[in-house]
Amino acid sequence: MSESKVSKKQQACVNRYIEKAYDRINLTVKKGKKDIIKAYATEHGMSVNDFINRAIDEKMERDGGD
Repeated sequence: MSESKVSKKQQACVNRYIEKAYDRINLTVKKGKKDIIKAYATEHGMSVNDFINRAIDEKMERDGGD
């Protein structure tokens, strides 16, 4: 399988879109936990970002939040 190459101009455009459309949160976990989270997400067909967002959404829904 070949990797697709993205030009610097394309990446800059994507980065500008992300900056406008998304907020970032810096998450800190204990050493080794990142690998555990990544493995779990991968096993369930998700990216780490998808997994964390889903976990947050599910917790907020259970607690009656938005």
